[in-house]
Amino acid sequence: MTSTETPQTAVDRRATLPGPWVEGVSLILGPLLLLAGVLARSGEADFFPGQLAAYAAEPGRMVLSYSLFAAGTVLLWPAVTSLARGIGVTCPGWARWGVTLVVLGLFGRVFHAGVSHLAFQLVDALGLEAAQKAVASTYGAFHLFKAVNVFIMGGWIVLAVGAFRARAMGAGAVGVARCVALALAAGLPLGVLKGSSDPISVAALLGLAFALVPLGVAVLRQAPAPRWWAVALTIALVPAAFLLGVSG
Repeated sequence: MTSTETPQTAVDRRATLPGPWVEGVSLILGPLLLLAGVLARSGEADFFPGQLAAYAAEPGRMVLSYSLFAAGTVLLWPAVTSLARGIGVTCPGWARWGVTLVVLGLFGRVFHAGVSHLAFQLVDALGLEAAQKAVASTYGAFHLFKAVNVFIMGGWIVLAVGAFRARAMGAGAVGVARCVALALAAGLPLGVLKGSSDPISVAALLGLAFALVPLGVAVLRQAPAPRWWAVALTIALVPAAFLLGVSG
């Protein structure tokens, strides 16, 4: 906080982070990437033996699928931050609890994505049968993120109730429908090597897209135009960061 800022203006400035462009893009891409990831592995058995067998048969498709899903999961944190800000105008308690629970749940899903990635590497290193045995013998092992499993499901319900009470998704039947659709995200299966291509999962992700994508469009329409150098820097930074990461 600078010497010319009051505590209130400092809070207002911080409340805009990470900014409308990040939030708007995340609101649109987050649910769409999740849906694309699930659809990319549709037709495969939903539990780990079938997922590992699918990777052994078509590694490129499964890597693409899980990568899209992981990217969508990460992008949801700015999305729910934006939604929670709108809820917090009239229902701050619901906003705080909803965004906290959902983000903790997203951390859990990212952890699951990392374990799934390692399991796929076991197929390459040990062969399919040995990898299936290794995963089967360790699937129930303790890890810290078991504590957030309930948040992965319940957080979306809390956020949806808050959105309904604050009318953050709009008034009338459409607003109610979008709040219900947001709550459907609680039905998305959780855990390691889950196919998530059953009808319930697809409905949950379609609901998430129905709830968040229009909000993302609205956020981007209201956002100030970005500076040209910020756009150029972003376009250059993403592939550069990827190349540096894979080369390190």
